[in-house]
Amino acid sequence: MKLNIRGDKLLVTDSIKSYIEEKISKLEKYFDRKDIEAKIVVRVANNRQIIEVTIPTNKYTLRAEEQNEDLYAAIDLVIDKLERQIRKNKTKLNERYKKENFMDFNFDFIESFENEDEEEDLIVKRKNIELNLMDEDEALLQIELLNHDFYIFKNANEDCISIIYKRKDGKFGIINAK
Repeated sequence: MKLNIRGDKLLVTDSIKSYIEEKISKLEKYFDRKDIEAKIVVRVANNRQIIEVTIPTNKYTLRAEEQNEDLYAAIDLVIDKLERQIRKNKTKLNERYKKENFMDFNFDFIESFENEDEEEDLIVKRKNIELNLMDEDEALLQIELLNHDFYIFKNANEDCISIIYKRKDGKFGIINAK
């Protein structure tokens, strides 16, 4: 696996880089393909060390982000999170991509976790909504009035369906579906 490690407002030293490489190498056993590139961003926000790992493959993307006061602890946490994602979704990934004769994962290293965190149905509720034509300022007002994390609307400015969402930093983002 190729690693693309970069720091954002942080100098990635050789010791940090080697620690990340050592920990990420634990994930290599789960992949059949060796040309996969993991993108790792290490950054600082206040006194929190944040590590974000994204592993894009041909059909799906694994992503995890962790933060801690200790960077090395955050690295350990993010690797554990990625490994849990692989294990938890082993059955779904195996069934879906085996049919297409396309596999990036090597599941020989994962024991049967059929009962671990097994959920009968992940979708427990469906809701139909009526999309109202409004501009972004009105949607921002709606999301704050409803005290929701996101709001879907017909964007009058962009002439598309948009989703306004609250970010972790308290600000808002917009996703446009064209």
